This record gives sequence, structure tokens and C-alpha cells, in this order.
Amino acid sequence: MRHIFLALGLAAPAEDVHATALAGGVSSGIYRVDLRSGSYCVKQALPKLKVAKEWLVPVERVFSEIAYLKAVDAIAPGHVPRVLGQDEASKSFVMEFLGPEYRNWKADLLAGRVDPNVAAQVGALLGRVHAATADDPDVARRFATDANFHAIRLEPYLLETAKAHPALADKLAQLVHRTAETRRVLVHGDVSPKNILLGPNGPVLLDAECAWFGDPAFDVAFCLNHFVLKAVHVPELASVLLESFDAFVDAYLLHVDWEPQNALERRVGSLLPALTLARVDGKSPVEYLAEDRRERVRNGAIPIIVFPLHSPHEVASHWRKELAG
Repeated sequence: MRHIFLALGLAAPAEDVHATALAGGVSSGIYRVDLRSGSYCVKQALPKLKVAKEWLVPVERVFSEIAYLKAVDAIAPGHVPRVLGQDEASKSFVMEFLGPEYRNWKADLLAGRVDPNVAAQVGALLGRVHAATADDPDVARRFATDANFHAIRLEPYLLETAKAHPALADKLAQLVHRTAETRRVLVHGDVSPKNILLGPNGPVLLDAECAWFGDPAFDVAFCLNHFVLKAVHVPELASVLLESFDAFVDAYLLHVDWEPQNALERRVGSLLPALTLARVDGKSPVEYLAEDRRERVRNGAIPIIVFPLHSPHEVASHWRKELAG
């Protein structure tokens, strides 16, 4: 690791470089490095994800993440960490370290600090990125990462869930096919509260190793899913969480000009409950739901996978009724 910092001119020739492991996601090693020139973050892709089920993914995905961060930094400066350098041999890169003035959105939500205005900011940021990259042939070429996206997202979430629910297998396979064949914008692929920091200038997107030129509905549904899951987890916060859901959608839709809004909303409406079910029965289940809550997720999600709703707002209304009972 020392050679990276020497090559970037961030470490002096005689300076020791020590890395401290940070708590993070399941897919990468993340480290903090403190030098005389400042503090930095190093991320290295892992070939096997840290989950209970076997989940192998290509380490070359790190280069898609680097490309995503650079692309979005040009669209919305300050809303992704700046990439400072990369090392192809170790499949790692160096980025700026974001300090204590940034807090994690997932931690806020689980602590009951739910602010619909924050959700609107995230929705607007995602809408800006999608609008700026829509139908761009250069972006499509640079992010033609279909195989990675299938391995990291479609297979472990939707196809794995089909194994647990054979009666839904055809529906889930149709969603996989439609999502894989819809190529319109630069997709982050993991727009989750755990991957969003809230800082002095608004939200900052992290962890873009699933980056792909594809269906914007995936990013929207993936994020909205977390409001649903947390509403099931803490029913007393369901009202403000689903208000945040609606705020995200409304702010995002203001930027949609590359296709009819109702077409995109239909895709979100049908994909969202499948992703909700995937977070209890796929390869990456959320850690905070007790088994009775998991069953409530199944009971709420399965009917609207079988008979899809037409928009995300309809999905929010469905969950309001489910959680009121």
C-alpha cells in the first residue's frame, strides 16, 4: 500500500504508512491512512463477499466504481468522494477521507432521526445524475458492465429470492430480463442509506462498485426499499418514513425528461416489492429485522409482486395500509 501513496506524492520517502481497517460493507476492505499530508481512505475489492451464502464477484468492479465517482464528480461536485489515485495490481484506490462532519444516513434512520427533506435531497441528486447521463453513448460504452451487474445485483437479489419462492420464479425472472435489457442512464446500483453520508453540503454517495449503464428504476426502487424495510422494523416511525419515501420520489421525478414518467414509475412500482422480498430471502438480507418482521415483509410484498402496482406512490399507500393493521 505504501507505494501508492509514494507514487501520488502523499507520503514522504521515509514516512511510515499504516492502514487502519474501518467498518464497512460486505464487499470490500476499507482502510484509513493518516499521513503528515492528511487523512485518506483506501478501498480494495474482495473476490468473496462477507455474507452467509456463497457470493463470488469479479474484483475488476473496482474500476467501474472509480469511473462512476469521477463521472458524478463532474456532474455534482462535492456529492461523491474525490478519487486521488488507483492501483491496478491490488484492485484498490485512494480517495479523500470524509471526517466527523459527515454522518451516515442509515445510522440516522435507525436512530429515529428521519427527515423527509434529506430524502428529497437524495432523490434530487439521483435525478441529476440520471438526467445528465441519459442516453449518452459514451457513458453507455464506459459502463457496459452487464455481467458485473448481473453477478452483483440481479442474481443475488432476484434470482436467489426465486429459489425461496418458486411460485414467484417467473415473475422475478421477468423483472431480471426487463431490468437487464433497459439501458438508459448511469446507474449506481447500491443507493442505500448505508452508502450515503450527510454532510455540510448535502448527501454524498459512496460505494459505486455496481455502476452500470442501465435502468434508472433499479436505483430508485433500491433506495425506496429502505424506507419500507425500516417502516416495518419500527412501525411507530412508518408515517414519517413513508413521507420520506414520497418526498424522494417527488424530488427525483422533477428531473425525469428522458422517457415518459409513467413508464419509469411502472417499472419502479413492479420492481420495488421484489427487492423488498429480496432483503429477507436473497443473499444479502438486512440484519435488523426480527423473524416476525421478516414474515410481515413477505406478507406485504408478495401480493404486489403477483399483481404489480403502477407507481411508487401506490406502493407507499399499500404499505401504509399494511402497517396500519
